[in-house]
Amino acid sequence: MGLVKHLANEFFKEVDDKSREFFEFVLPPIDLHEENGNLIVTVDIPGFNKNDIKVSMNANVLSVNAEKKDDIGGRTIMKQRPRVIDKKLRLPIAVKEGEEKVNSAKYSDGVLTIEIPITKKGKEISLD
Repeated sequence: MGLVKHLANEFFKEVDDKSREFFEFVLPPIDLHEENGNLIVTVDIPGFNKNDIKVSMNANVLSVNAEKKDDIGGRTIMKQRPRVIDKKLRLPIAVKEGEEKVNSAKYSDGVLTIEIPITKKGKEISLD
């Protein structure tokens, strides 16, 4: 019975690792909307500490990075929630390099809200 239990534990550990890696790649869900001349970026990243989150912009690419420290005591049975978030998002607005500005960034109840002023929108392309 010990061998079966060991194999089951190893199987679930492998499944947990793969599912966590998948969610770290796919997550976090991001919403964009325009409000009062600002682009509002909403990012769901629950379970992280405010001090572990870093937000930066380079031209029109927004980067959200977060890393969670493992502070759970005892024996871990299953662990699927992401430990690392490294998301880069090309914004649908034109931002000149050196003029990257963020009006505000707030993290509350697992939701990161970033407000970016829209200087000018990207160029529209006409379809033939």
